[in-house]
Amino acid sequence: MTTLTPSPASSTADTRDASQRLLDSSAALSYDPATEVDWDTPLDPGHYGLNPEWSTLYGTGLWEEMSEAQRVTLTRHEVASIMSTGIWFEMILQQMVLRDQYCTDYAASDFQFALTEIADECRHSIMFARACSTMGIPAYFPTKASIRLGRGFKALASAEVAYGGILVAEEVLDVMQRDWMRGEQVLPIVRTTSKIHVVEESRHMKFARQEMRERIAGARPARRKTSALVIAVAAHLIVSNMVNDGVYAAAGLDPERALAEARANEHHHTLMRSSCAHLMEFLDELGLLTKPALRLYQRVSMV
Repeated sequence: MTTLTPSPASSTADTRDASQRLLDSSAALSYDPATEVDWDTPLDPGHYGLNPEWSTLYGTGLWEEMSEAQRVTLTRHEVASIMSTGIWFEMILQQMVLRDQYCTDYAASDFQFALTEIADECRHSIMFARACSTMGIPAYFPTKASIRLGRGFKALASAEVAYGGILVAEEVLDVMQRDWMRGEQVLPIVRTTSKIHVVEESRHMKFARQEMRERIAGARPARRKTSALVIAVAAHLIVSNMVNDGVYAAAGLDPERALAEARANEHHHTLMRSSCAHLMEFLDELGLLTKPALRLYQRVSMV
């Protein structure tokens, strides 16, 4: 059988058709968190910040010893830490996308959707910041080394590397939030913000995938290997900073013991691996799942 390879002009046309569909979807279904989220209702003291099963300590001996109040507090700090990491990476994302679209065809649908995505991410960052403030939890920040590496990544990453980093952050959070938005024990503000993020990020993930396919098409093996490694470094950076070590002390736990049990928690590792399965399949399809990259993904339980 002969396989027909689309011409560059055909590929570009397909990409722009896909971008136009994403623009149409944005026009039909987008949310304003300022009005969609009930910010004024007092927080139920019995509601978790995220489904308990997603806590880094769920299933450990320490979890069994914790009081219900400690479990609630821990999950609220964990979700606030994840939101804070989301804000950090959304700021990186916005700068990468804006730089990528600098002086491109303003009439093109892919340019217009890229700016739509930036606008969405601005709203999401404000939404997460307000959710943390409403829960009374101060901002959690990545490590100083991660902040420095993030500056370099946003300044230098381009093409499939930039969109690969974007896709990693969005895919990992998407699976978690699909559970949280349905969690009857979860705070309503977390459920609603998760729903908004899931709906709007689904378009962003489709855009990132189509950009990656287009940018990597025809790339030499050396470039694929380099891109695979850099995307894996970005993934390691994002996932390793999702839950700040400070959440354990905030819940009144012994930080040293809590951190040790969290790192050894096979239940949480299994959840992480399952949430990344689709992402890994996609990276493998593009030739971006090399042995060095796999080793980095294994360190943060993504495979």
